[in-house]
Amino acid sequence: MHRSKRFREIDKSVDVLKLYSIDEAIEILKKCPPTKFDQSVEISLKTGVDVQKSDQLVRGTVPLPNGTGKRTVILVFAKGEKVKEALNAGADFAGNEEFFEKIKSGWLDFDAVIATPDMMRDLGKLAKILGPRGLMPTPKAGTVTADVAKAIAEVKAGKVEFKSDKHGVVNSMVGKLSFTSAKLKENIAALLTAVARAKPATAKGVFMRSLSLSTTMGPGLKIDLQGVTEVQGAKE
Repeated sequence: MHRSKRFREIDKSVDVLKLYSIDEAIEILKKCPPTKFDQSVEISLKTGVDVQKSDQLVRGTVPLPNGTGKRTVILVFAKGEKVKEALNAGADFAGNEEFFEKIKSGWLDFDAVIATPDMMRDLGKLAKILGPRGLMPTPKAGTVTADVAKAIAEVKAGKVEFKSDKHGVVNSMVGKLSFTSAKLKENIAALLTAVARAKPATAKGVFMRSLSLSTTMGPGLKIDLQGVTEVQGAKE
């Protein structure tokens, strides 16, 4: 398979067998040949939960200290005065029936969904569309609330929701490559700490099995979890 000059250059700087510290990984990613856009930085964390057990889902939210660096398009499901409140607070879209029909027709031009409690019965009709994409509002994530202005402010400030997939892996954005190394490290530490705190009570053995750090167009670097001292519960 043909590999571009850029990827051949990246291969020279990466040891696929090595476990890197977070500092080393960030430095390598920043030194990779640049792209024409500001790449996202993401973590992929393999947990030791039993994916066959429904009570071992790893899920939660965390406000990243330095935000995500990404403009988040917010849709709010509400009625009456709450629609106006949401738009005044910075929501990109707010309403009810008109958006049900648009989403059923394939419209998904938004990154986060917030809903008032009275909308949840109707919103359940969209669960099969929004759920698999991680867009379904939930009280635990703070996205089902009467205080839509507060929820909007939190999302815009960099609050992210994390959830383990069917393989027990948590994938999440932690910032942009243009962030300073210190800011990226702070965001990573905040996210990993939140994931550690979300460990299911019934989970046995080592919780955090492996971790990798990557960018949109860069390599995935394996991280030495023994060196992640910022996280309580990362080692057992």
